[in-house]
Amino acid sequence: MENIEITNARQNNLKNISIEIPKNKIVVFTGVSGSGKSSLVFETIGAEAQRQINETQNSFVRNRLQHYGIPDVDKIENLNVPIIINQKRLGGNARSTVGTATDVYASLRLLFSRMGSPFVGYSNVFSFNNPQGMCPECEGLGFIQALNITTLIDKNKSLQEGAVRFPTFQPGGWRLTRYTLSGYFDNDKKLKDFTDEEWETLLYAEEHKPKLPHKEWGKTVKYEGIIPRIEKAFLKKDSKENITRKDALKNVVTTKTCPSCKGKRLNEKILSCTIKGKNIADCTALSMDELLEFINSLESKTYDVIIKELSGKLQNIINIGLQYLTLDRTTQTLSGGESQRIKMVRNLGNSLVDLLYIFDELSIGLHPKDLQNIIRIMEQIRDKGNSVLIVEHDPDIIKMADWVIDMGPGSGKKGGKVIYEGTFNELRQSAGKTGSYFAEKPVIKLHPRKPKDYLKIRNAHLYNLKNINVSIPTEVLTVITGVAGSGKSTLINRVLPDFYPDVTIIDQSLFAASARSNLLTYLNISDTVRKLFAHASHVSEKLFSRNSEGACKNCKGLGIEKIDLAFMDDIEQPCEECGGSGFDPKVLKYQYNQKTIVEVMNMTVSEAISFFTDESVIKHFEVLIKLGLDYLTLGQRLDSFSGGERQRLKLTKELKHSNRTIVMDEPSTGLHPSDTRKLLSFLNALTDKKNTLIVIEHNLDIIAQADWIIDIGPGAGKFGGEVMFEGSPEALLKNKTSYTAEFLRKHIQG
Repeated sequence: MENIEITNARQNNLKNISIEIPKNKIVVFTGVSGSGKSSLVFETIGAEAQRQINETQNSFVRNRLQHYGIPDVDKIENLNVPIIINQKRLGGNARSTVGTATDVYASLRLLFSRMGSPFVGYSNVFSFNNPQGMCPECEGLGFIQALNITTLIDKNKSLQEGAVRFPTFQPGGWRLTRYTLSGYFDNDKKLKDFTDEEWETLLYAEEHKPKLPHKEWGKTVKYEGIIPRIEKAFLKKDSKENITRKDALKNVVTTKTCPSCKGKRLNEKILSCTIKGKNIADCTALSMDELLEFINSLESKTYDVIIKELSGKLQNIINIGLQYLTLDRTTQTLSGGESQRIKMVRNLGNSLVDLLYIFDELSIGLHPKDLQNIIRIMEQIRDKGNSVLIVEHDPDIIKMADWVIDMGPGSGKKGGKVIYEGTFNELRQSAGKTGSYFAEKPVIKLHPRKPKDYLKIRNAHLYNLKNINVSIPTEVLTVITGVAGSGKSTLINRVLPDFYPDVTIIDQSLFAASARSNLLTYLNISDTVRKLFAHASHVSEKLFSRNSEGACKNCKGLGIEKIDLAFMDDIEQPCEECGGSGFDPKVLKYQYNQKTIVEVMNMTVSEAISFFTDESVIKHFEVLIKLGLDYLTLGQRLDSFSGGERQRLKLTKELKHSNRTIVMDEPSTGLHPSDTRKLLSFLNALTDKKNTLIVIEHNLDIIAQADWIIDIGPGAGKFGGEVMFEGSPEALLKNKTSYTAEFLRKHIQG
């Protein structure tokens, strides 16, 4: 039982892999993006372990567990109970906070219900989700939403002309008839000409029966002003409709801090209960390290158990590099890396052994200094008697592995094989891209570009920035460094645009696109490809679109059928009619260069570049290859891209521009070190076109190749926010106070 034994794994691009993975070790899976790491670790090992655990539960519980599907593998033996901690953002609604997600808030509520004075109730009343505890005005949200009348109403129009700018209130909309048939208004009169009384009736009247309505007015129908009407239907806590009208609401609703509780979410009675002069909301507004200091200052023999538990939970959060977070921060605002570390906290306190921990790129969003804490935690988890599997690109994490499994050799169809398995020391001699990266010595840029001018930021003091002055050189590549939470993103993504509004910020956010959007539609070349097919076969272009005449009738162009098996795992399987392509099978008789539209959609970028001859198509693929995105398939849906892939894809739109100021936030996220070099070449090409590049990065290979470095720190949260260093990489190596300097020296020495 020393190893997890996998026989013939074929999930996604895996080439019938049979492998033994040692237990009670830290095993790191490496390889270029798309090489099959996640297919093996998450979709095969993790999915099968989770599925088998789920099957031990009763049907009621099973229905509520996360489902991972059935992997394509002959068998897996000696599996342990899994704890899968991935990069999926925590999300949640406005009521989900760091405090509720980590369970720290539950312990804090317990503490206040026992030690707080005056006594106001037991722990549940300290919850902002409890009617006894929540602020009555904002219902525990901390903010209120109000309708902005200037954007909602166009006074230059009459009711019949569409004066109310909101769905169902427009001419022909059913809600508008409640006003046009009420008998109160001249429906052709401009709203600017309404009397005060008419204006008041239109907007604010309470519910009542109108006196002289139109004959079509329903007998039991009541009249109500537009404002209370929309608020009830769309803004109240239990409103069902606010989801469906999200976009429309965005235009007419303003959100502001609740005037009653000042954003604290709780009512006056609950906030009157304090410990050492602080109420529970004051505590949730402190950063983790400040809160720990406060909790450790409390003395109580009776409640020592609660204090110790709280102190331990907070210490765990600090250990994983999230000391700058506050408990009242909503989980929607956390990045993928922060979400993963929050999920880790839940498992750090347990004393369970013989578990299988599976992590996805632990290094994301972390400075090399923060990584040392994570590495120690991984070692503690292993030393307790657990097995740890990590999918990772970061050299520091790969170096600390007990066992390395390198996948490859390439991406997509060129990947899916095990290139190397063994210790880190022998990895350098292996044939794959990971081995050759470690075989080379890192180099530092010795001849940086000279600045043309400077973008000056003066007296920056947002969040934790300590009134700092920074000069960012133009027409060079500047890298902003510092530990997580030091203030880098605040300075560059929030303060810089206030001084220079025309900066272009390229982030990792989701594309504004439909579920059917794919790589070709994003690049704006799907029309060209459809034309090539239509021209070759003398038929309509619409036949080659999954959103039009070419869509499979059975799955409506989606390519998948979801089969609901109640409490068993839902099965998402390829549509039987079209085999998962989304295209009507009759379209497959048409070809371009001996390939069907389905075969073209399944091509990777590197395959497509040698298939197409049209220059306007090829140039897009060349850019993707330069960005290390050669493994993507042309038909891959945009919603399946990772954050790093999304950011690099957005970069493709910038190559034609010059004299721009372009900001990027960790563009190396998810990149194999060999692809980081491609990214660097791309960034240099952008800079050579007289663009000013400002890149927030933790990646030491990118830091070493900057023209200019600005290091923010020294620590996170209140311990950060200062300029530690400004200058060339060579000068940074000599700096004795910066953490970035310390780790860059180690990196260059190999």
